[in-house]
Amino acid sequence: MSQQHQSFESLKQQTEEGNEFWSARDLALILEYRDWRNFQKVINKAKQSCEGSGQSIHNHFVEATKMVTLGSGSQRELDDFQLSRYACYLVVQNGDPTKPVIAAGQTYFAVQTRRQELADDQAFQQLKEDQKRLFLRNELKEHNKQLVEAAQQAGVETNLDFAIFQNHGYQGLYGGLDQKAIHARKGLKKSQKILDHMGSTELAANLFRATQAEEKLRRDNVQSKQQANQTHYEVGQKVRQTITELGGTMPEDLPAPEKSIKQLESAAKKLGDKNNQESKK
Repeated sequence: MSQQHQSFESLKQQTEEGNEFWSARDLALILEYRDWRNFQKVINKAKQSCEGSGQSIHNHFVEATKMVTLGSGSQRELDDFQLSRYACYLVVQNGDPTKPVIAAGQTYFAVQTRRQELADDQAFQQLKEDQKRLFLRNELKEHNKQLVEAAQQAGVETNLDFAIFQNHGYQGLYGGLDQKAIHARKGLKKSQKILDHMGSTELAANLFRATQAEEKLRRDNVQSKQQANQTHYEVGQKVRQTITELGGTMPEDLPAPEKSIKQLESAAKKLGDKNNQESKK
């Protein structure tokens, strides 16, 4: 976890009921807003975004007070807000985009909010393995587009450049195996894509690799393809290290599912067409 991300995480507090929140005053400081009045304008924009998304402002922006110690040693009570994770996400989305710390905050709270949504989403938890695979494959497809964009900005220009860049990420995550070696290990044909032959656990690991690599490329303002390749490799290694620390199975040792993503999509389409025909009868 980056230093900035550790800072965001360290600011998290809990209510007596066990609900997490961030102090708006604390968040203002880490986001480099020295003037509370300027930060209040950002909070007001975030509230409007909250309302526009159909969420209750009062559930995410709770008015509070904060005791601060002045230079004289005396204490003073200041207006504050207890912000939910979603509120923090909206605040950084409405913050000054020229601040690097805002960009880091946007990524952190976007990823963490999405992760929390999945954890809380009973519907996702109840999905069958094939449905999870379809969901995660689509998520990975979208995040790979963003990774391509970040890599291009870092100097990864040609198709060959990008193939080499992708291989560095795989080698970090798969203990030195590149795309060709993973392909061979799974016993796939030349025309088959390895991402279409991964279970949900393996897809989730690759999704984490892609999102973290994109974020690091942007945050570190990487400006050469050599540095981009090294960054992708290191991110892959970090994800692998995390799997090791959690006692998980290494991605290259996970079994390939019986059906590919293409087969699942084809079956889902046939079922959808069948249901549409029956509904028209």
